Amino acid sequence: MIAVVTDSASMLPPSWLARWGVLVAPLTVVLDGAPFKEGVELSTAEFYRRLAAGAEVTTSAPSPGDLLTTYRAAVDAGASHIVAIHTGSAYSAVLAPAGIAAEECPVPVELVDTATVSFPVALCVAAACEARDQGAEVSATATAARAIAAVVDSVFIVGAPELARRGGRFGDAAPEDGTTTILGLGPGGFVDLGAAADVDDAIAQMADHVRCAATGRSLRVGVGDADRPDLGTRLSDALGGVTGVDELVRYEVGPSVGAHSGPGTVGAVWAPR
Repeated sequence: MIAVVTDSASMLPPSWLARWGVLVAPLTVVLDGAPFKEGVELSTAEFYRRLAAGAEVTTSAPSPGDLLTTYRAAVDAGASHIVAIHTGSAYSAVLAPAGIAAEECPVPVELVDTATVSFPVALCVAAACEARDQGAEVSATATAARAIAAVVDSVFIVGAPELARRGGRFGDAAPEDGTTTILGLGPGGFVDLGAAADVDDAIAQMADHVRCAATGRSLRVGVGDADRPDLGTRLSDALGGVTGVDELVRYEVGPSVGAHSGPGTVGAVWAPR
């Protein structure tokens, strides 16, 4: 039995957790000096409520012990092998403790560095789970995740440009205050895709990006929002019925990612099926 494990920065939606039995190691979100395990001790709604109230927030990777606990839970459920698909080292320090935990795990652990963050990681997880369920062995399951990591793409706007600049993860692509900058995150990192006049224009442009990407292809698409389900609904509605979008799933931008992009972030992520 091959178990697939990821970390909570993958933003894996509950429907996919149930669909494939994925186990998730939580990142730590620190609010005003108090640590919380993402998705376990801190809900997305509570996080954004605290953030709006002015809480100071930082994030940190799971400890080797926390990761080993997750890996052991997979073993206890009957896994003889684990494929651990994690956030890339440019966005989180999770891979280093994952390597330590893998050495201590009683069954072999194949680590996958996706070199990306947020829902792009979830798309890698989806590909790995489908490959496994179709009979792939460990190496082929991991290869399926790496193949998606090499081609996954996205388009989005951030809700809090000051958070994006302060965290440093967006590099030169970080937007300025008072602007609606459309960003992309692909295998090469963050890119500036141009400006929008307002949120309405941004949603229209983002939908156009996905339509172009879907031309002649079969895509799995995720639409996510950070405490703005109305914007997420508008973007997903704009993609409804688009030829080539074979699966469309909604997800929440949780604390470990929202801490760096802020409430109001909304976008779409896609990869070929």
